[in-house]
Amino acid sequence: MREYKMYINGEFCDAKETIDSINPCTEEIIAKIPKATIDDTRRAIQAARQAFDSGVWSDFTYDERSIYLKKISEGILENASQLIDIEARDTGKTIKQSTFIDIPVAAECFNYYSNVANFLADEDIKLSTESSKSKLYREPVGVVAQIIPWNYPMIMAAWKMAPALAAGNCIVFKPSQLASLSCLYLAKIIDKTGLPNGVVNIITGEGKSIGDELSKNQDVDMIAFTGSTDIGKKIMQNASSNIKKVCLELGGKSANIVFSDTDIDTVVGGALSAIFMNQGQMCVAGSRLLIEDKIYDEFVKRLVERTKNLKVGDNLDHATDMGPMISKEQRDTVLEYINIGKKEGAKLLCGGKAIQRKGYFVEPTIFEAKNNMRIAQEEIFGPVLCVMKFKNEEEAIKIANDTKYGLAAMVWSKDLDNANRVAKQLRCGQIWINSYGFFYNEAPFGGYKQSGIGKESGQDMIKDYLQKKTVWLSTQEEVPNPFIIR
Repeated sequence: MREYKMYINGEFCDAKETIDSINPCTEEIIAKIPKATIDDTRRAIQAARQAFDSGVWSDFTYDERSIYLKKISEGILENASQLIDIEARDTGKTIKQSTFIDIPVAAECFNYYSNVANFLADEDIKLSTESSKSKLYREPVGVVAQIIPWNYPMIMAAWKMAPALAAGNCIVFKPSQLASLSCLYLAKIIDKTGLPNGVVNIITGEGKSIGDELSKNQDVDMIAFTGSTDIGKKIMQNASSNIKKVCLELGGKSANIVFSDTDIDTVVGGALSAIFMNQGQMCVAGSRLLIEDKIYDEFVKRLVERTKNLKVGDNLDHATDMGPMISKEQRDTVLEYINIGKKEGAKLLCGGKAIQRKGYFVEPTIFEAKNNMRIAQEEIFGPVLCVMKFKNEEEAIKIANDTKYGLAAMVWSKDLDNANRVAKQLRCGQIWINSYGFFYNEAPFGGYKQSGIGKESGQDMIKDYLQKKTVWLSTQEEVPNPFIIR
């Protein structure tokens, strides 16, 4: 069994206690990770604070910082086989997903932010007067605390770290205690680049105590959090202690809208991916499937048939479609929601049970539901799909928007004018038309309403890790300002 170490101020270190890392597919303990204390957390914060205040990183030119980002990207690719295996065993996601999505996407993200100098450039502000000049400077925020969940550790590590580092910030990074191994392995890759001590610190342990310290500590200037809406609200309250800047990527209950002019077989495949990829443990999961009444019966019939044929099991088998839940607790939560759906009167079309084998498996489940039911309104974070019928465009939009969340949506129609018209009326931040799940580093990602504040990816993300300073310069010897005392 392997023991991993935290990374603080350029050193690999232990904590007084450890936490077992469990393979959710086999229920075996595969590693031990440090259980950081409040003192460990404060030590990491102080290392980042000292590194930032010294200018050892923020005083670098962007071109100098980009060299390190490229090295991290190259290091991820050089260690891809190890990271692919670690990510699959630690999270339960299928090996084909960690191979073709998680690890290459993480590497590409670091590479992308090594080539974005134009986002950081200072600029002259055009004024309506000739008596003054003004310049806008973009500067790093300072010490940034970053907290991520367990569903996409490597991708989210890249999404958080890369833009923050490119902007010149210093980081205290905390992955979920349920899936920390790939991020701790990433610390070794980062260390080999020669990054100055204290610029990146990675700590592991229980979320509540460490999260409270990171979000309340006066030496932290910004907190970037991905996770549930309820915890995001707590983070936001804590951040008010010193008016920290916050970036919150929170929950979702995304609508997947299918119009009758689509190719049913193609869209059924898209609908399956949108809910059952990563076992439904995705904030952008298309967990509410809205189908136009003209094709409803035929669509649902084919959807259920194909769901029953999904291969659920050994996540290291490239033929497997769906692995386990991340933990026993998450499996029990999903099963409880399935029971809630039954009690609410939702019609169970397939699935609905735990799979009797080693591992935290739940059958891919489909309910015929109403939008006011809890299973259609609350984020389950598991392989549970609610299907609903709509008569026309107006009704589809009304149902889709009838949720406290506003993260993502999908629209399927051969009439692109219709699809775009619907997309513009949906109150969410990410919409796919005739596709699902494409993310690009150039495009911002984030939600409306209770799905969060701020954006991941693109220019918007790096701008979130910067603060703006306006400097005015008078070009006249005598400044015509009545407020200056003479």
